[in-house]
Formats: sequence, C-alpha cells, structure tokens
Amino acid sequence: MTATDRALDGTPAAAALRALHHGPRLPLVLPGPWDAASARVFADAGFPALATPSAGIAASLGYEDGRTPADEMFAAVARIVRSVDIPVSADVEAGYGLSAKELVGRLADTGAVGCNLEDTDPATGALRDPREQADWLAQVRAEAGDALVINARIDTFLHAGRDADAQKAQDAEETVRRGRMYAAAGADCVYPILAPPPLLADLAASIGLPLNAVVTPDGPTPRELGALGAARITFGPGLQHRAMAAVTGMAERLREELGAGTG
Repeated sequence: MTATDRALDGTPAAAALRALHHGPRLPLVLPGPWDAASARVFADAGFPALATPSAGIAASLGYEDGRTPADEMFAAVARIVRSVDIPVSADVEAGYGLSAKELVGRLADTGAVGCNLEDTDPATGALRDPREQADWLAQVRAEAGDALVINARIDTFLHAGRDADAQKAQDAEETVRRGRMYAAAGADCVYPILAPPPLLADLAASIGLPLNAVVTPDGPTPRELGALGAARITFGPGLQHRAMAAVTGMAERLREELGAGTG
C-alpha cells in the first residue's frame, strides 16, 4: 500500500481528491512538483494534494517537454508519490501509446490517484478525433473504476489562434462539444488549457464538470481564476521555471563573488 492509498482521515485517496474538486474550499490549488524534494516542500506548506507537470518533470530529467520516456516519467511520479502523504495526480500526457489497462496499471504502481490525459495526438501534433478520445477515456474509466480522478485536457485553444472574437467563439463551441463527450465518458474534470479567462464560467457551466485552469506568467492569479469559474488551479511547469530562475540568480551571484575574490 502506498502513502496515498488513503487520505489522513482514512478516506480512499482518489475519493478524497475527487471531493476536493467540489469544495468546500475552492478553487482547489494544486502545486506542480517536479521531484521528491519539491513535492515535500509543497506538502509541508499544507496543500491538500499535488499535480505533477509533465514539462517540469521532463526538464528535471533533462528532456524536452513531450520527449520523456514513459518508464522515466512513471518512475519520477512514483518517487514524488512516495515522498508525501497527500494525494498526487500525474500528468501522463496522451498516455504514451499504452492500452487503457496498461496505463491504469502503471499509474496504480506509482501510487498516483489522478491523471491528466490530453487530446493532442503526439504522432501528428493535431487534435485527436473527439469520439476516439472519448472512447479512450471511457476505457480508462472502465479499467480504473473509482480509483482514478481523470482530468481530461482539451487542447482546442492551444491549437487555434485566439486573437479574433469569431475564432474564440468557434474554439469555445468545440471545447464544449469535446468537454461534454469527455464528461459522458467518465472524466471527473476538464482542462481547456489556455482558454481565455473570461470564458471559464461559461465553459464550466456548459460542460457540467469542474474546470481546471492554468496559471500563466502574465495572467490572473489563482484566486482570480477561481472567481472567474475555475474549480481547480494548476501551474504547468511554471513553478519549476520560477525555481530555476532563483537558482540562476544564485549561480550568477556566486560567479560574481568568485570573480571579485580572484580579481
């Protein structure tokens, strides 16, 4: 049994994570640890759960985003899960070409009780057919039962331009269409990544599931995103980027000190 099979009150960890998406304290803010050390920092700070970012883990392992071998990603997630006693959701991208049974089994082996699954086809870089993606999500749900919180990422805004109002409306319509199909397939939450913040409330209401929004460097704060309609807040690789910026600053100061001492 892993540390996150059950929450501290004895509730199954997946059920505890699922319940957090519905309150009473919303939005649910899920920091994104990229290794065991960062996971312990966020857990010690009192956050109720964590959500690993694939890009942050990729960077920590020396890979470009989307290029991490599946074995290394699952091993990294397992180390994070072992390091904390709160539920962990894992970004497993598009599933690494695994069958639903294999994916659910690999996630169970790590101890993660939630996952992100995106609807971009890694082979083509294009959006998958929504019916195929919904069928895939339904298979994952059937294999996992209630033991996995599925966050269905919708990449319509990621792929399309968002400058024109007409384009935004078109993207929103397709996002709702996909979101409803993914909800019917058993998703617990939808993640229309990079959706314009003013659309969040309408998207959530139209799809009928808790909505995940990502914090961007120049965008609204987590609290503001919650007020705009997001029930779940994640950061992508943003926290890892900020940590590395701090490390860069330390390295520059150290270099300056060494230069001053040897001049």
